[in-house]
Amino acid sequence: MEEIRKISKEQIQMAFVATCIETTARQQGTDYLEIYRRMERVGMIEDYILPNYETLHSESREVLAERLMECLNNWEAAL
Repeated sequence: MEEIRKISKEQIQMAFVATCIETTARQQGTDYLEIYRRMERVGMIEDYILPNYETLHSESREVLAERLMECLNNWEAAL
């Protein structure tokens, strides 16, 4: 008999953040660590992706990556 493991909301959201980073990096043709560092530097993960999880996770990966890249570029330009 298989054991069913429960995943916390935080774990689900962290998996979503990882998906956001990887999808954006893939779309940009760059390394995921570069995208992660850029997002971390401007606070995008804590101040945009996580607070807007409910809205963002309903988007297609392609649209999501485009929106995240636009946001990242705008936030970096504001620094």
